[in-house]
Formats: sequence, C-alpha cells, structure tokens
Amino acid sequence: MAESWSVLDNFDPNFRPLVVIELAKGTKEETIEWFTKRIVDKKANGGAQLLVKPLVTENGDENIYLVGASHLRLLLGAETVGLVKECNDNSMRSFTYSSRKTFKDFADDNHNFLTIAECQYIIKHELENLRARDEKMVPGYPQAKLYPGKSIVRRLLTSGVLVQIFPLHDREELKKLRHSWYGRVKVGYQPLDEIRCYFGETIALYFGFLEYFTFALIPMAVIGIPYYVFAWEDYDKYVMFAAFNLLWSTVILEVWKRICAIMTYRWGTLLMKRQFEEPRPGFHGALGINPITGREEPVYSSIKRQIRIYLVSLPFVCLCLYFSLYVMMIYFDLEQWALDYHEENESNFSSLMLFVPSIIYAVVIEIMNRIYRCAAEFLTAWENHRLESSYQNHLILKVLVFNFLNCFASLFYIAFVLFDMKLLRQSLATLLITSQILNQFVESLLPYWLQKRQKKRMKKRMCSLKTDTDLSLVEQVNLEKEMGTYFGTFDDYLELFLQFGYVSLFSCVYPLAAVFAVLNNVTEIHSDALKMCRVYKRPFAEPTANIGVWQLAFETMSVISVVTNCILIGMSPQVNALFPDSKMELILTVALVEHLLLAIKFIMAFVIPDKPRDIQIKLAKLEFESLEALKQQQMKLAAESLKE
Repeated sequence: MAESWSVLDNFDPNFRPLVVIELAKGTKEETIEWFTKRIVDKKANGGAQLLVKPLVTENGDENIYLVGASHLRLLLGAETVGLVKECNDNSMRSFTYSSRKTFKDFADDNHNFLTIAECQYIIKHELENLRARDEKMVPGYPQAKLYPGKSIVRRLLTSGVLVQIFPLHDREELKKLRHSWYGRVKVGYQPLDEIRCYFGETIALYFGFLEYFTFALIPMAVIGIPYYVFAWEDYDKYVMFAAFNLLWSTVILEVWKRICAIMTYRWGTLLMKRQFEEPRPGFHGALGINPITGREEPVYSSIKRQIRIYLVSLPFVCLCLYFSLYVMMIYFDLEQWALDYHEENESNFSSLMLFVPSIIYAVVIEIMNRIYRCAAEFLTAWENHRLESSYQNHLILKVLVFNFLNCFASLFYIAFVLFDMKLLRQSLATLLITSQILNQFVESLLPYWLQKRQKKRMKKRMCSLKTDTDLSLVEQVNLEKEMGTYFGTFDDYLELFLQFGYVSLFSCVYPLAAVFAVLNNVTEIHSDALKMCRVYKRPFAEPTANIGVWQLAFETMSVISVVTNCILIGMSPQVNALFPDSKMELILTVALVEHLLLAIKFIMAFVIPDKPRDIQIKLAKLEFESLEALKQQQMKLAAESLKE
C-alpha cells in the first residue's frame, strides 16, 4: 500500500466535486492556505491527498471549497476504511488494492465500482483523520489550540472557523432515484439497493425496516377490522386477538434480524470490522495520554461525569417525568369537564367536545416531547461523554424513558386505575391519529414548504449573478448549503417505536390501531423519501450492520405488551365471571398465563436464528480462511527467522 501512495498524483483533469466545505466568512488567508494545503498534501507529509477547488460566490468570497479525489485515491481509501465488496466467486471480502482484479465488476476505467455514498464516506474519513503534527495552534487563530494527534477538522468546527461539511447531491443520480422511489404511484417494494448506493446503509436500513414493519402490520390490520366491527364489547373474543398479537410481535422482530442480516451481508457491512472510536467533537478536558493509542488527547474524570449524570441529569429527568404526570392529571380534569358538558347538553356539538381534551393533550404531548428532546441533548452534551456511541446511548435512554411515560402514562392510568375501557379506546385512537398527523406535518410538509420558498428566493438571487464559474454548480451549492441538516434516523425510529407501542400495548381494546398505523406508514414512506431527496442536505453515509439499540427497544416494548394485554384480559367481565369467589385465583391465573406467554416469546426468540443458515456458513468459511491465512503468515515468519 505504501508503494501505491507514492505514485498517487493530486492532479486530476476530470475533477468531480463530492463534498462541500464551508468556512466562516472572513476566515484569514493564512488559515485557508494552511488548511487546503493539509488537504492536498501527500499522506507521507500528514495530508489527506485529496483534490480541492474554491467556489466563488456571488459576493466574490472564497469561503466555499469543493473536495474530490482521483479514482486511485478512492480505491486506496476504500482499503483504509475496510469496505467489503463482492468477489468474482460471489463471496464477500474486505477490499484491498493489491487484489483489486479479483473483485466483481472491477476495471481500471470503471469509476462506478465504488458507490457515490462510499466515495463521500471515504473523503469524510480522510478529512476527519487529518491530524495536527507539530502545530501548536490553528494559524491565524491563537485561541484554537492544537496538539499532536488532534483532529484538525474537529478543532476548526469547535472554534467556529469551519461552518459545515456536507456531501454534494448528484443531480442525475438523484433524479433517477426519485423516479424509482416516489416519483410515480405504484404498489411495490422500495429500491433499497439504490437507496443504499446513494445515501448509505444507515438510511437504507431505516427505509427497509419501515417497509418491513408496514407489511408486518397488515395481518394485524386485516384481523383487527372484523374484531372491531363484530365484537366491540365482547372481550372474551379479544383473547385470541391479543394472543396472536403477542406471538406476532415476537416473530416479526426475529424475522427482521434475519432479513437485516441478508441485506447487510449483500451490502458488505455485516463483515466490516468495527473501527477504533475517536473522541467525539464536543468532548473536552485536560490534555493527557490515551493508554491505548499512546496519543495525546483530552482526558476527563469518569467520577465527574458520573456526578453530573446522577446528581444533575437524573433529578432533572425525574422532574420532567413528574411534570408530565401533572399535565396528564390536567387532561383528566378536562375530560371530566367535557363529559359533564355533554351530559348537560346532549347535542352534536357536545359529542364533538368529548374528543377535544384528547386532541389538545396529544398536541401538548408532541410539544413536550420536542422541548424535552432539546433539554436531553443539552444535558447529554454537558455530561461530556468521550465517545459518540456513549453519547447516543445516554441520549436515547433519556428520550425513550420520557417519551414512553409522556405518551402512554394516561393510557395506563385509564386502564388500570379508572378501569374505563371506553375512554381508553377513545384516548388511544385520538392520541395515535393526532400524533401521526402532527408528525407528518412537522417532519415533512412544513420543511418541504419552507424549502420551496427558500429555493425560489435563491433562484431570483442567482439570476443576477455574473461569474465565469459553472452557474448550475454555484446555484446547487448555494441551495444545498442553506438546506436543513438531517440529524440521523433517531426521530424516525422513535416515531415507529411509539407507534409499535400504540399497536401492541392495548391491542385487545382497540384492534383498529394497526389499520391506522399501516395507512400512516404508507404515506410515511413517501414523505420521508421526499424529505431525504428534496428537503434536507444529503447526509454522509454511515456503514452499519443492524438498527442498533432500537432492536432492543422494540423487543422491550413487546415484553411490556405481554404484561399489559394479560392484565386487560384478566380485568374483562367475562374472565372475572370465571372466578366469582376468589380474586386471588384470578390474579394467579393471569400471572401464570403471562409467564407462559413470556416463556413462549423467549423460546421463539431462541429457536429462530438471527442469521439464515447460508449466511452463517459463509461467515464461518471466511473466519476459517482468515485464520488459515494468519497461520500461514506466522509459519512463514517462523521459517524466515530459523534461516537467519
């Protein structure tokens, strides 16, 4: 690989811009010169060996730079980041430049061997791994301190010199993707492979899970309609529906693991080795030595972090949970007022007023969820976690706990304190439908409308622009840099998680929940596709092998649903009639059934393999071959040492 780097030239006559770097206006010339020099310098000199071209804006400022790379540079970068590609023998192996001829569809003149998402991921990786050598500060900014091994890009971001880095859209590829994805009305599967090639594995996995979850809801919706129509008050008939729901929730999650393994094996991310995590950009502390890498980096006491978590964050979360319960009690006061008003007037208007408290409460829940999300992000950042994975796990835990209580506490209170099944059905339906409408509006329709207004203003401004630079490229970069930033799939998975809770927790009370979930998800697929292609800046691809902690979150929700449905069935008049003399026998019977169902769930989860048999064999074969290769290498080294 070292020999390959030495022949790599920075010049490429067919420059293809892939990534945009925006510096702060008024950035000093010496800073720009130093930073761009580090980007184009050879790897041996500590550079990234990429290609950079300034983009002149309408004001003549050169604060925007386009970054690309030669074909050879991208191939060497693919080896560095450990991309896995398909070989000629249909096996999946880590790409190496020396064995490039053994990979399927590879040719020296085939610039489509690497997907555009992979190319942009490689450039991002190389930029983030630009590290200070002997510099003590960013030239021109004495307050922006540097030390050997510090990421230059992260320091420029935290000091405000670097505004943003984002991948550029490919207009032709995006047009093709939009046409096959949501550009025409059709019934069929999403083009997940094309989505993966353009946006990367993380985005493709989310849309794959959304599509799979929507199809998995159809049996629940089909069965739920006749139960709703013909057996509204007959709770003993809901026992079979609830039992089916409990088995269904287990099977779909286990089958998803298998489908996920099939997709990620085909994409190569199932085999990618986990890379060593660098400190996240917001991490700060006194300089010290990392005992693993030996590099100098910030060090922060774990005791201080634990104090912040348990003495500040935890009490704050508990206070927010208490406030959520307080708002819930206000909602029940409004429900009682609406009921009293209806009993006094008995009119069509008073009947409609019965739904007003639930609608208001649903809107308040969404507002509280979003405000709390901002507070949770601030607190988690203040806790000063070293790794991005640790930061994400603490943030997800905070948000999930609050959202679960905020969205479902009223339903639990109605079911197990008020014992009002009619109000439970009404509240569940109102909360579900209102939250779906609000999410569609806030996440897709409103940003799309704002983006269209921004695009019209930008086009008017660009019409008066006179420059020798390619007008279409200038227009595209200026449009995209003003777009909103897509912060990942967190909110999308959270919405599906809450929807799964509405469907599974109280299925025996409101079977139509699955019907509304299916209708929402069909539109969600198209609205989410629209926002990815038209509303937000293109996100960088992030290789991933699964949906991460969300798999555990969904499985936990399915376990809770077993308990809630068993208790609801045990509370029904028909079941109570079977135990007229002893409530203890009823409780013990319900507990026994609940334990049996949980046992069946865990047995099914154990029996259904996470990976199909053929993929297990392929993975085992690759592991065997890598061990044999390592053994041969060790034997060769031993033989050479004996000769000496």
